[in-house]
Amino acid sequence: MPIHVAVVGAGAAGLAAAKSLLDEGLEVTVLELGDRPGGLWVQGNASGLSPAYDSLHLNTSKGRTEFADHPMPDSWPDYPSAAMIADYLAGYADRFGVTDHIRFGTEVTSVDRDEDGWTVTSRQGETETTERFAAVVVANGHNWDPRWPEPQYPGTFDGEQMHAHDHRGADRFSGKRVMVVGMGNSAMDIAVDASYVSRGPVLLSARHGVHIVPKYLFGRPADATGALLAALPWRVRQRIAETMLRIAVGTPQSYGLPAPAGGLFQNHPTISDTILHRLTHGEVVARPGIERFDGARVHFTDGTCDEVDVIVWATGYRVTIPFLSQRWLGADPEALPLYQRVFHLDDPGLAFVGLMQSTGAALPVVEAQAKLVAAHLAGRYALPTPAEQRAAVVAAHTAAVARWGRKRPMMRIDFDQYVTAVPKEIAAGVARAHRGADTFRPVPQEVSA
Repeated sequence: MPIHVAVVGAGAAGLAAAKSLLDEGLEVTVLELGDRPGGLWVQGNASGLSPAYDSLHLNTSKGRTEFADHPMPDSWPDYPSAAMIADYLAGYADRFGVTDHIRFGTEVTSVDRDEDGWTVTSRQGETETTERFAAVVVANGHNWDPRWPEPQYPGTFDGEQMHAHDHRGADRFSGKRVMVVGMGNSAMDIAVDASYVSRGPVLLSARHGVHIVPKYLFGRPADATGALLAALPWRVRQRIAETMLRIAVGTPQSYGLPAPAGGLFQNHPTISDTILHRLTHGEVVARPGIERFDGARVHFTDGTCDEVDVIVWATGYRVTIPFLSQRWLGADPEALPLYQRVFHLDDPGLAFVGLMQSTGAALPVVEAQAKLVAAHLAGRYALPTPAEQRAAVVAAHTAAVARWGRKRPMMRIDFDQYVTAVPKEIAAGVARAHRGADTFRPVPQEVSA
């Protein structure tokens, strides 16, 4: 009887998972809330979860972002637009026969395990369906549930407040005094967008700085330049790359921005050419952290204040997996321990693709994870013993804390190290299987409504 696997989500991670499962001859059903493949890259997706905006482009180059199994066209620019990536993912789904396995407009409401397998409850409109699967792959993404500042700042702000998730275009900022809070890629893009139409310079407020990396260094995409250093230990890479960056563009402080809170490759850098341009022209002006609000006035920690009409909170996203209970997620999904950032330690029939925070692009990572999941569920790959898995998770977490500190250390991976290591892990698991180690043996299931 064929093994039937549920994949939750048809974004990049879910599509890669489904493609790899199909390659292994498994039966796949992809459950997707939206009305088309591509997930968060699809502006206007019926899911309502996409944060994509008009000016959004890749911040990693196409050569370092593309799926190995589906290269991006040579004719494309190095940094394609969000619309191009949405089309690329739809083309990937069509090319590998994934689209036919997607059930669109389907909200997964619960996933749980009993002695007979995995039970998945979903809803289409008013119709609720419960089905059984041999395994479940969670690929619902983690950049869709806006994180607002906590705790809230003292005082009351009388103007408009919005999260970066709701930004689509600059028109809403026309003639208004705008402040963007944050130093990530979205914060920089939105500040630049607003600076062309706002009333006066856009204020860019942040308590802590980041390294700002231009999209090109020395005539090459910046991440391609960095890839030349990938074989070196990360601290050596850090010293070399920081020196290259200072030579090429100077320091963030030279643009009026706060000093980075950590070294390059420790905190995720912000990739932007345009923010430096707008800062040097005075169209975007740096401000420190917020102290308090007073009507239309924003008071900052350095004692200055400005009047503002609109605040855009570019403060990131929560990791939210609403269909899994605390039994499977623990108290905090961001701290969920997973072997290879994929397999649940209590039951590897529950796997995750994309629940990580990479120093580079996401697509090659989820492609590698998808191949690992598929090899396991097909029975070709055997996991290490539970004790070995837990020891590996502890070691990875310890190394992550040493490098990245306490901000999501369980989710952190080094892009180059990870995409190099996963194929080796698959080979090791195949060898374990040949030696007689336990492989995936699902309870035979008929899928039933």
